[in-house]
Amino acid sequence: MATVTNFSAKPISTVVPRPSSAVASTSSFVFFDAKPNSLALKQSLRNRNPIRRRFSAVKVKAGAASPGKVGSPAAKDEKVQKIHSGEEFDEALQKAKSKLVVVEFATSKSDQSNKIYPFMVELSRTCNDVVFLLVMGDESEKTRELCRREKIEKVPHFSFYKSMEKIHEEEGIGPDQLMGDVLYYGDNHSAVVQLHGRADVEKLIDENRTGGKLIVLDVGLKHCGPCVKVYPTVLKLSRSMSETVVFARMNGDENDSCMEFLKDMNVIEVPTFLFIRDGDICGRYVGSGKGELIGEILRYSGVRVTY
Repeated sequence: MATVTNFSAKPISTVVPRPSSAVASTSSFVFFDAKPNSLALKQSLRNRNPIRRRFSAVKVKAGAASPGKVGSPAAKDEKVQKIHSGEEFDEALQKAKSKLVVVEFATSKSDQSNKIYPFMVELSRTCNDVVFLLVMGDESEKTRELCRREKIEKVPHFSFYKSMEKIHEEEGIGPDQLMGDVLYYGDNHSAVVQLHGRADVEKLIDENRTGGKLIVLDVGLKHCGPCVKVYPTVLKLSRSMSETVVFARMNGDENDSCMEFLKDMNVIEVPTFLFIRDGDICGRYVGSGKGELIGEILRYSGVRVTY
């Protein structure tokens, strides 16, 4: 569990490889001078349930050549763009505009690169709103220079860009973590309402004050491992429960308005899920356990759940 004493976004530093199973179920952080809740919703913000459970794995099917065999027949239909120089890399980022760009830095002799690459290819076939790039660091002097420029020290290394700005990077990850990262940072999924400040939250509440739908607000951070791991579950639930539940999410470190909202809501650990009905917060769940999250959503939806 990580403790964060400064909620401002920081430049990306050296990434330490870690297996996905080592990620904690929540991340915690500390606010200074927490203020009382200024929203009218505070009166019902008393049900706190800091449960922590392990997240469940997400499976991705493989089916592509390894990055060192990009010329093979199996690789012809891949939607992964091969990058051969810094100029091509910069051009691809510029062309992507506001789309999420996922870049794998690999080498032909890396067993880990060969194992993870098929899963990236599979994602490229299903995530049409995401651009996937591959840089083979040992291909030529130009790709080696690009790796030096991007400070790539170990492979496979995944970097995530939006609007030509690096927003996240990972080393030593598996298929589940890669899929979670793509879904989490892609955020072009209409089934989950993206909130960027207090005004967006209040608007969403006003729109659903009548009608009986439950609002599930997923509150996290940009670089929170448990938030990333649980998001595929949130996405699936948003599609299967769309008739009765509205799903939304907010990254607390996106801007000052989001930060103030989390302080007012007394969010101490992430991910935190706030349950809102008829304009009032009726409960919350803290953690990334799939089963517990589903149970809490059903409970606040009016379905009797026996634990």
